[in-house]
Amino acid sequence: MNSKASQQLQVPPGQKVRLADYSTDTFEGSAALDKEQVKQATEQLQQRLSELQEKLYAEGKQSLLIILQARDGGGKDSTVSRVMGAFNPNGVHVANFKAPTDLELQHDFLWRIHQQVPSHGMIAVFNRSHYEDVLVTRVHGLIDDARAQQNLEHIVNFEKLLSDAGTRIVKFYLHLSPEEQKARMEDRLNDPAKHWKFNPSDLKDRALWHEYTAAYEDALATSRSYAPWYIIPADRKWLRDYLISEILVQTLEEMNPQFPTAHFEAADYPIEDIPSK
Repeated sequence: MNSKASQQLQVPPGQKVRLADYSTDTFEGSAALDKEQVKQATEQLQQRLSELQEKLYAEGKQSLLIILQARDGGGKDSTVSRVMGAFNPNGVHVANFKAPTDLELQHDFLWRIHQQVPSHGMIAVFNRSHYEDVLVTRVHGLIDDARAQQNLEHIVNFEKLLSDAGTRIVKFYLHLSPEEQKARMEDRLNDPAKHWKFNPSDLKDRALWHEYTAAYEDALATSRSYAPWYIIPADRKWLRDYLISEILVQTLEEMNPQFPTAHFEAADYPIEDIPSK
C-alpha cells in the first residue's frame, strides 16, 4: 500500500474521529483500481504473508495480534477465511468472543482475553474482542459512560503491556454502510443455505446504528503507535481483502522476523540413502 493510503486509513494515535468522514467503499486514489488486478495483487500479498509468517514462527521471539471489529454483516468471518487463510494453521489461532460465561463474569473483563493472546512465534486473530465490553455493553445500557471510559483506559494499558512483552497489535474496523448491511442481511434471509448466519437480534442492533457509531468512535480513540486502528472500507469485499493484506504485510515487514541461525554445519550431517532389502 502506498503511504498516502495507509495514512488515510489509520486513526491518528489518541485522536477521536468521525466515522462519517470515512468512506465505506473507497479511499482517495482507489477509484481507478481494477477489480481483477486488485485480486491478483491480493494473491501476491497472500504469498508474502505466508513467507513472513513462516519466519515469525521459526524465530519464536515476537508475536502478532490481529483484531477485527465490525457491525453485523461487516465481513469479519470472511476476512478470517480469505485473508488469514494465507497463514499456516500451525502458527495461527482464531478466537471468537461471544457473550461471557458465568465463570468469565466472575473475573475482570480482560481475564478471558488475556488467555487468548499469542505466544511468541504465533499469530492470534480476534474475531470480535475486548472492545465488545465498550460497545455492546454500553449501547445496551449494561455499563454507563463513566465505566466505558474506565474500560477504555484499561484496554490502552493492556495493549501497552502486550506490546512491551513483544506482541505487535494491529486493529481493523470494517466500515460498513447501512445500505450494504441491509443488502447482506436480505441475502441471508433469501438464501436458505445462509439462514444460519442470520440472528433476529441483529435487527435490534441495526436499529441502534447511531448509538453504535458513537461507541465505535470512542473505541477508535484507543489507536496508538504500538496498537493502531485502521478504518477499512468494507462495502467492497475485494478492496477490503486487499487493504488488510497490504497492511498486514507492511506490519510483518516492520517486525522483520528472521530465520534463526543454525548452531551446526549442514555439511557435517550427510543424509545416507536407505539400502534396499
